[in-house]
Amino acid sequence: MSNDKIMVIGCPGAGKSYFARQLHEITAIPLYHLDMIWHRADKTNISEQEFDQKLTKIITQKQWIIDGNYQRTLEKRLVACDTVYFLDYPVSLCLESALSRIGKKRDDMPWIEEEADEEFISFIKNFPDEQLGYIYQLLNRYPNKNIIIFKDREQSQTYLENLKELQ
Repeated sequence: MSNDKIMVIGCPGAGKSYFARQLHEITAIPLYHLDMIWHRADKTNISEQEFDQKLTKIITQKQWIIDGNYQRTLEKRLVACDTVYFLDYPVSLCLESALSRIGKKRDDMPWIEEEADEEFISFIKNFPDEQLGYIYQLLNRYPNKNIIIFKDREQSQTYLENLKELQ
């Protein structure tokens, strides 16, 4: 695969980690979940400075898939990447998915979510108004990047199936 530095972004619950995992399985490009870097198992976070150091170490590597938005570092990753996969799905789908994973162990989060976090649910509901415009503005600033936007899961799954056939 000629595009070896890849970002997977989208609203929480869109399925970024799932998509990134499948992409990793097809391409064997190393995968990094930002949630696993930022969050500790005890539900605290590392410092922004430590996060930035770890992120810098990742983006200076030859190949990577980075799963996660983390708007504060979005442009830094965008500058370094070749390809962006943006899962721009309806909020209703993202909410449903986020709620469905409560109580389930995930490899992209260091703990099991035991209940719906109202602040997190609110973040998802407000994502189109508070995050989407900035993301599109940022993507438009980098027309030389390979930016692939999916509007539903069928599009992303078809893309992955086609990519798998090409490998």
